[in-house]
Amino acid sequence: MALAARLWRFLPWGRRVFPGPWLSRGVAGSRGLCCTRRLRGFEVMGNLGAFKRSLLLSALPYLGFEAYQVFSQAAMVHASAKVFRVEEILEQADYLYESGETEKLYQLLTQYKESEDAELLWRLARASRDIAQLSGTSEEEKKLLIYEALEYAKRALEKNESSFAAHKWYAICISDVGDYEGIKAKIANAYIIKEHFEKAIELNPKDATSIHLMGIWCYTFAEMPWYQRRIAKVLFATPPSSTYEEALGYFHRAEQVDPNFYSKNLLLLGKTYLKLHNKKLAAFWLMKAKDYPAHTEEDKQIQTEAAQLLTGFSDKN
Repeated sequence: MALAARLWRFLPWGRRVFPGPWLSRGVAGSRGLCCTRRLRGFEVMGNLGAFKRSLLLSALPYLGFEAYQVFSQAAMVHASAKVFRVEEILEQADYLYESGETEKLYQLLTQYKESEDAELLWRLARASRDIAQLSGTSEEEKKLLIYEALEYAKRALEKNESSFAAHKWYAICISDVGDYEGIKAKIANAYIIKEHFEKAIELNPKDATSIHLMGIWCYTFAEMPWYQRRIAKVLFATPPSSTYEEALGYFHRAEQVDPNFYSKNLLLLGKTYLKLHNKKLAAFWLMKAKDYPAHTEEDKQIQTEAAQLLTGFSDKN
């Protein structure tokens, strides 16, 4: 209705400009021209159908512009609502994650698994993996969830290659899938995993988790057994390798960025010092891991492992 009203004002009769007395005055005093104008006015009004069609055709560009404005405004409102909706979901997801509500988080995010938002997708990858790690998850379900997580992480990376979290979770999920595809696949993916961890650190040097994961990569290849090293030599001209010193550097760097952010980083600091035969510093970090407040099942497992390693110290002494 508003569009029709605006069109009415735009058209000649909407402004009440009818042929009338003003025509009789003529133009520049010419009576003949005056009569011609009046005659044409009556001819047009006499053929009202043609007159309407003519005006409609002339108004189409205006109608098109008006429609464009209406649809543009509607699209902007829809886009704003969509952005707001995604932000709202992400806030809920982050709250559930911080609260340790793993199952509720997964249920929330799987409703939006067809989303094209990278921030939502990498969180879904993380949630899928976290569900897989729960003690109540069967081996069959765990495998499905690990592959599901990789698919979400891959899509997140495709949607936004500038997302440090997408790179991080893609690397984590590739590593997890390697557990089901054999040692050859795991070693073959080593450089890909390292590349994405390094990219995540480059994009966000303040993310302690990415730095910690790079430390795990180094620790893993530092303690690689001889038979795996042989496989690595077959797969690569220069097989992946690292040292405990390099791993230790990443674990300390992660701790500097965010002290006590993760119980496993404390545990691995202790274990790495053990590998380097520094029992004093190993005991220091293992004690911190044992005393770390347990918020998750993983924290509880780490407390147990740290306590066992510390008991081993006592037995030897």
